[in-house]
Amino acid sequence: MITKTYKIEGMTCGGCVASVKKQFDESEAISETNIQLDFPQAKISFTNEIEIETLQSIINKAGNYTIKEIEEKSQNIELALPEKSIHTYKPLLLIVSFIAVVSALSQFPFSSFSFMLWMRHYMAGFFIVFSFFKLLNLQGFANSYSMYDIIAEKWKSWGYAYPFVELVLGLLYLTNIAPLATNISTALILGISSVGVIKSNMDKKKIKCACLGDVFNLPMSKVTIVEDLSMIGMSLIMLLQNRIL
Repeated sequence: MITKTYKIEGMTCGGCVASVKKQFDESEAISETNIQLDFPQAKISFTNEIEIETLQSIINKAGNYTIKEIEEKSQNIELALPEKSIHTYKPLLLIVSFIAVVSALSQFPFSSFSFMLWMRHYMAGFFIVFSFFKLLNLQGFANSYSMYDIIAEKWKSWGYAYPFVELVLGLLYLTNIAPLATNISTALILGISSVGVIKSNMDKKKIKCACLGDVFNLPMSKVTIVEDLSMIGMSLIMLLQNRIL
């Protein structure tokens, strides 16, 4: 199986993505396609390599689009993504900070403060808020997520299901229902998710981070790794605490 990444010019909306993908899916020469609007970018898999002219003739049926191959040595080209800086990640940092503060204030007037309770409230807020942003544009999130997640890359339906999984985890943390199963699920799901994040960072790929869905144009970076590993660490601490109790 050969997989190559291409840039597609002319796509402006989800309908464009659907039209282009439909033509690729109908081609017997192509095994699988993942289309990303934001770059715009396409990851195409085929048994026998297809010439760029053939791919162009396929998408010509969908509309006025131009497909260009991204050279192997240029896979790390940053396409429509901002520079990595504190300012770039300001939305993410503000959201995480707000969740942390509100989680602490839930124990006001602080006659006694429980760090374990704060972690549970934080994780509830984290999953609920982050699922909200993903659900604002479910297709956009699924497209971005499939570019680096090891499961969504093979099974795109996981990208559509993931925000709902996050929402359920958030509600479980909020209500403290089945804490053992909730913490185990969190550690496993985020552990698997972090594999793709770490791999993308090690390969220095310039791709979009889907942690806040398709709302903010955030480049993948070590910030995402810290985010995932922090949540995994909290779930393991709570898991250990539950076992002790």
